[in-house]
Amino acid sequence: MTSVKQQPLSVEAGPALDDQARSDYDKGKQFLEGHDPTQAAASFHNALKGFEEAGDEEGIARAVDRLGDLCLTRGEIDRAGAYFDRARTICERQKDNLSLMVVQKKLALVRRSQKRYDEAVQLYLDLLDRYQKYRNPDGAVRILGDLAALFLEQGDRTKAAEALRTAAAIHGNFKHRRHAEALLARAAEVEAGK
Repeated sequence: MTSVKQQPLSVEAGPALDDQARSDYDKGKQFLEGHDPTQAAASFHNALKGFEEAGDEEGIARAVDRLGDLCLTRGEIDRAGAYFDRARTICERQKDNLSLMVVQKKLALVRRSQKRYDEAVQLYLDLLDRYQKYRNPDGAVRILGDLAALFLEQGDRTKAAEALRTAAAIHGNFKHRRHAEALLARAAEVEAGK
């Protein structure tokens, strides 16, 4: 998560709680780097409890995001979705748009795995709007590729091809002729059922 202004901690919560939570969070990252997901999950869970007690929303968002990632790697899709939903709520409340985009990408993957396609499409379309707002054509093209794959999963070749043609048009606007041509050829194949 990106840095967000935090509310000052009350004396009752105490900075020591927040410091311990940050330490647990850092330990979790170290366990991840050392390829020990079980210890990482325990550390991130302890960090989450500490951040909750301290009222540190940014910390909570970071911890639940990491816990969601761990759940994804273990195939616990529903739990991952719950963690990412919580992170999304915090990011929206904090108006942390960059972190929100990261979480939305993960949520879209979760919704695809859950076969909640309409929700996944909405997440992707929101991301596409955000990338266009930030003038990030590379991000927009990647999301269009994800949308095309999602439409193919649903069996909608027409929408998949349209997403690919839109991505080709973006490449064309930047004079990326070969990329545009490849996407247009892929769109034709998709429509033809290949």
